[in-house]
Amino acid sequence: MRAAARWTRAHLRAHRAAAVLIVLATAGITVSLLLSTALFAYATDPWQRVFTRSAGAHVWIHTRADAPTASLARLDEVRAASGPFRTVRTTASLELGGSKATLELRGAPERPGVAAPQVVAGRWLDAARDTGTGKGAGQGIVLDGAVARAMWAKPGDSIALSGFAAPLRVVGVAETAEPGFRAGETPGVAWVLPGTLAASHAGGDLRGRTIGLRLADPDDTDYVVQRAVTRLGADQITDVSTWRQAKAEAAGDNQLLGRLLVLFGLGALCAAALAVGGAITTRVRGHLRDIAVLKAVGFTPGQVVRMFLALHLGFALLGGALGALFTEVLGPLAPGRIGEALGLWQDLPEHAWLPWVIPAGVVVFIGSATWLAAWRAGRVPPVPVARAAAHPGRRSLGTTRRALGLRIPPALVLGWRAAFHRPLRAAAAVARLAVPLLLITVALGTWSTLDRFTAHPENVGLPAALTARSDSLGERELRHLLAAQPGVTAYPGAEVQALVPGQTGTITLRGLGTDARPYPFTLVEGRAAHGPDEAIAGQGLLDLLDARVGDWVRMTVAGQPHVLHIVGRSIEPADGGRVISTALDTLGDGATQLHPDFYNLVLRHGTDPAAVRDALTDASAGRLEVREIPNPADQLLAVRAVVIGLIAVLVLIGLAELSTTVAAGVRDRGRDLLALRAVGLTPRQIAAVIVTATVFITLAGVLPATALGVSAAEWLINLQGSTSGWGTGLAQRPALSTLALVGAAAVAVAGAVSLLPAVRAVRRKLVDSASGVG
Repeated sequence: MRAAARWTRAHLRAHRAAAVLIVLATAGITVSLLLSTALFAYATDPWQRVFTRSAGAHVWIHTRADAPTASLARLDEVRAASGPFRTVRTTASLELGGSKATLELRGAPERPGVAAPQVVAGRWLDAARDTGTGKGAGQGIVLDGAVARAMWAKPGDSIALSGFAAPLRVVGVAETAEPGFRAGETPGVAWVLPGTLAASHAGGDLRGRTIGLRLADPDDTDYVVQRAVTRLGADQITDVSTWRQAKAEAAGDNQLLGRLLVLFGLGALCAAALAVGGAITTRVRGHLRDIAVLKAVGFTPGQVVRMFLALHLGFALLGGALGALFTEVLGPLAPGRIGEALGLWQDLPEHAWLPWVIPAGVVVFIGSATWLAAWRAGRVPPVPVARAAAHPGRRSLGTTRRALGLRIPPALVLGWRAAFHRPLRAAAAVARLAVPLLLITVALGTWSTLDRFTAHPENVGLPAALTARSDSLGERELRHLLAAQPGVTAYPGAEVQALVPGQTGTITLRGLGTDARPYPFTLVEGRAAHGPDEAIAGQGLLDLLDARVGDWVRMTVAGQPHVLHIVGRSIEPADGGRVISTALDTLGDGATQLHPDFYNLVLRHGTDPAAVRDALTDASAGRLEVREIPNPADQLLAVRAVVIGLIAVLVLIGLAELSTTVAAGVRDRGRDLLALRAVGLTPRQIAAVIVTATVFITLAGVLPATALGVSAAEWLINLQGSTSGWGTGLAQRPALSTLALVGAAAVAVAGAVSLLPAVRAVRRKLVDSASGVG
């Protein structure tokens, strides 16, 4: 035990830098995996964020108006209840016409404490200001965010509701964790004061009660629903929704952020395991004599294996603990979405065990990868066997002589030979260096794709930057106003929901542009729609219908059939790609007689969307509503900082591997120092041989890693686009100058890292070099 401790201390003194790099890399991997888990929950699952902050209900029970709904709050499994609220079903629209939506109005005297709506715009209801009794005041209403977006409603707007004598004034918009508004299927939620609800002239069949139940154990959801049906009677319950249904509906198709972070975290873990395994293998080769001495004094093979394994498991354990501690203590203090995500994650149920499981998994994975290398140390015989120098082969010697005869610098010729005269070891070193470089290239591909979304949205299905509509301007006046704006091209559009035979869901049938001025869709397959009944479709629609470009599809709008010929496929970020688009003229020829209800505004390159929006609003005296079309990349902007952090972790892993490669090169060149000096090489030339060998190994890793990384990034991003319904064609390769700069930086760092050990090696005394032979 004492001998093992002394050997461990001596090993740490000799390899301090490598040990620090391994610990830091392991800590960075742990942080990245924990951070990816937190950001995945935060960014790709906004429903969970709202549910946690609002203390959401696990079950919502909708009953008739005379049902004893309040008794459900006394069920044993119920921790707290929201309501019961009296409700009224109504149809709402903006006061001056516009989109209509079905609402479930809830009478709430105050903001609920359980399933509390999260106000994101405006304010909550105030009994002193929203009863409509004050001079010039109107009765207030708070809309759910989903229905507010569908109606284009915002605080300050007035909306007309069926069954109410006067319009209501929108005072706020709130987000909830309930099933979202879906036109024709799920009504939107809105809140009013009880007095406002009582003023409705709705009939009894439109009135009811609603209660939300927050359970002590979410797994009891199905059982609680059964008990509620038994207590109230099946005839009293009109609808039931659960947290599982709401979460499934809220799960969006865009999971690129979470997948990207998990991919980099796991990739970095594999790279670290390879680096640690290579380091152990190299140190076993370099310490055969020390291991033989340990065997000679009584160490068993198992003890030697455990000694190596315990040392590197200690590195992994220390790194995992530091990473977990850093994430838990300092993570919530980070600015922006990262700190907010980690703060939210600490309130989620899985946080009780994931901060322990993830670091433990990192340690186990690295330990399993290093066991094989440690096992090799256990097989070292007690008496070292003299190893004959590797025969270089006549072809290698002949090539070396010819190269030297061509007056190629000896450092290049001998460095090349030193790097690759043992092909298997060289290939292993190249592979270990290539893994982090490949992941860095994938990160650069992701970065380039995000830049494409933000700098050139017209290439990823977002040719229009703004959309405009008005309920008070006539169509002729509206077109004249848009045409007068410089740098703006307006395309009329309309959207309807269409039913497809044999499918339970709906798709979006959209008319954009005209035959005379077609809309500039981003086509990746087929051609643009020109003739009658021609259309282009998104990948999500093609997958839904099991169709392809060239097929005819039939759909029904308001009972009227439409048969369209799909002549092209476009990148379609909206509605999961379940969109089929044609010219507005084609829709106008049908029985539905659609007219433009919005205009998509394509701006001249370099035009500021905010300036155009303000100019149009001022020119219309506020009668034209102009909105920016959301860019899906906006929610991924925070990932740039995370990608930078992951690249830093990969750089640490690469540096650890470089230190191993340099140590192996210095050790292997130790027996050649006497010969190199004997043939007349100066110390500077000998150091250049060692540096050049490391550079050649790095260069051999950079070239395939860059090529494979570019292909892997393109494949992964297009795969995400295909599965999300957007379609392939999203990926943007990094610029050649960027790839060249990264490769040159890797080679330069390799040369710099190997320079100091090379200088130390050539300054060794001749007797030291001779002692290293054997």
